[in-house]
Amino acid sequence: MTIIPYSINRKETWDAFVEMSKNGTFLLKRNFMDYHSDRFFDCSLLIYAGISPDGEFKEKSLTTKDLVAIFPANWDKERLTVYSHQGLTYGGLVVLPEVTQKEVMDMMQAILQYYRDMMQAERLVYKPIPYIYSSIPSGEDLYALFRAGARLSRRLVSTCVSMQNPMKMATLRIRQARKAVDNGFYIDRMTEGDTQTLQEYWALLEEVLGKYHNARPTHTLQEMRLLMSQFPKNIRLYIVRHEKRIVAGVVIFECRKVAHVQYIASGEEGRTFGALDLLFRHLINERYKQFDWLDLGTSNEDDGRYLNEGLIHQKEGFGGRAVCYDTYEINIASQDSSKSLLRGEASCPESSPFKKELEMVSYLDLKRISDSFEPDLTAEVSRVVQSGWYLLGDENRRFSNAFAEYCGSRYCVPTGNCLDALTMILAAYRRLLGWSDEAEVIVPSNTYIASILAVSRAGMRPVLCEPRMEDYLINPEGIEGLITERTKAIMVVHLYGRVCDMKPILEVAKRYNLKVIEDVAQAQGVVYQGIRAGHLGDAAGFSFYPGKNLGALGDAGCVTTDDEALADCVRAMSNYGSREKYLNEMKGLNSRMDEVQAAVLCLKLGRLDADNEARRRVAQAYTEGITNPLITLPQMPANAEENVWHIYPIRTPDRNHLREYLSRLGIGTMVHYPVPPHKQEAYSEWHDLSFPVSERIHSEILSLPMSPLMTDEEIQRVIDALNRYNL
Repeated sequence: MTIIPYSINRKETWDAFVEMSKNGTFLLKRNFMDYHSDRFFDCSLLIYAGISPDGEFKEKSLTTKDLVAIFPANWDKERLTVYSHQGLTYGGLVVLPEVTQKEVMDMMQAILQYYRDMMQAERLVYKPIPYIYSSIPSGEDLYALFRAGARLSRRLVSTCVSMQNPMKMATLRIRQARKAVDNGFYIDRMTEGDTQTLQEYWALLEEVLGKYHNARPTHTLQEMRLLMSQFPKNIRLYIVRHEKRIVAGVVIFECRKVAHVQYIASGEEGRTFGALDLLFRHLINERYKQFDWLDLGTSNEDDGRYLNEGLIHQKEGFGGRAVCYDTYEINIASQDSSKSLLRGEASCPESSPFKKELEMVSYLDLKRISDSFEPDLTAEVSRVVQSGWYLLGDENRRFSNAFAEYCGSRYCVPTGNCLDALTMILAAYRRLLGWSDEAEVIVPSNTYIASILAVSRAGMRPVLCEPRMEDYLINPEGIEGLITERTKAIMVVHLYGRVCDMKPILEVAKRYNLKVIEDVAQAQGVVYQGIRAGHLGDAAGFSFYPGKNLGALGDAGCVTTDDEALADCVRAMSNYGSREKYLNEMKGLNSRMDEVQAAVLCLKLGRLDADNEARRRVAQAYTEGITNPLITLPQMPANAEENVWHIYPIRTPDRNHLREYLSRLGIGTMVHYPVPPHKQEAYSEWHDLSFPVSERIHSEILSLPMSPLMTDEEIQRVIDALNRYNL
């Protein structure tokens, strides 16, 4: 790794990296950063992955493709302090999307050592870039700060509205907006180069800040003119007028998919008649619908020492939620130069309570689950055995009717397993709709390989789509770019028990006349906007493998659909392609659910919702109790019904190390899954492909113990062990 100080001749390289990074914005481009160069001494760094072949520093040997990070920073010589970055709301490490925790640790170590050794810096003041500005939200730099012994020195709290899932706007805000319209207020926007409007608004802004907050704008009017001229597509001024007077307004910095409100001002007239309510309702409902977030700005005063709860409450009225803008301080002067500045060892001290001999906390104890259904479970199995009918009988019909009703679908066809169920759905569509061998099905790139095998077994071509890092599910925004004239279907996988974001997926499918097939192997009972999985698309395949939320005593699966022709075709295909004994109209399979499994599933179905609720209890306890910054927890859904927590997946930089640590403490875990499908030998033709999000998930994911029967003591043991873990 090689560090090069920033200089003006690297401006184009710097700005190009900001564009391609996962968390850079126009605020970190040089034109924006350099406008205050007369006040601050720039000591920004570029971090390259390589070194010269002879080990000596030679800048010419490093190319742009070797650039892996940039670090915006200023130097205060009197205080011997490096700031990242003075004059900006934030300015942490800017990295590529595929960066790993280990790489960030190495980068931060190199940065701290550079400032200490080359500039004799004693302190680094670090302002992380909030997660809403990252294309792949994560906290690698926060863990590196933790390892470096950073201290939280300042916290600003912003209120942000999620434009993808906006919360309900308060009735008061709506009434105030209508009041503004009724009194003749209207919205306007400053056009490029309109210095008169900017000057008029700035006078209002300075008056409001001075009168109510004893503060001044961070930028001067002259600076804002310069910035707006340099970034006309990024910095906007929206105003509310009444009889041509400016009564309120906001300055917004448009950063990728975040619209950041830098300044808000409303005079007495605007406050009386709800001018800002009118303006923000317009921005949320109309102007910024295509953005991910509208950031309403921080609600602190006195340099972050006072939290203005009244202002926070006002902003929350627009459907916002809190996002922290933190500042950390790292003491780098007192460290031994021969040792790592990012300290910490993974250990289990002799005095630790975990050294005691404890019973194993199993990842999943199937016998314990089966025992919880006794004596009814044994009675049901015995009843079927004594009946003398073991295939295609009354138990199958009883389960088919019960499960179809549970899912809300018209038909349920039992099968031998989920792989066969998905395969037969696709094969049936090929037969009914005439799909060719060239037909393509879009599937997530991080699913269990069975989803992809089903496409291949049906004689079609899988096309892999990256997931979203925040929920590990297929990214709806990535689907449309993969659609070709050969695309016939989208297979969504409700992975780990969480339901996919179906609305945008169904909209894309409708636009291109595609079938939507659900893989519900891991999410029996999950609900999306009032509808259960299994009834969200055209057809669905289920698994009842023993370890599932609804598990049989062996392999079993089913297909659910509202399509009568599809159901009939799958039913025949699963029975050797036969509707009538010994008459085979197609090349089918032997994939039938036996009567014992059907009876067991009928019994367990009655408790499925209660078991799923118990899993949510475990997941909630994990989420609230695990505080180790090295552990990335799964995102909790806004609606609890959207996850049945088949798996509680965490991520950590050294997954195997953590797994061994937990094993020593008697805590079982699983890896779902260690190798992504495109790296499996079965699909060697894909080995040259790159799916960085999937690859990172598969390298870091670890599943914690999860069962509806876990005790509070077992849950707490897992939490305590994880909170004590260190690399």
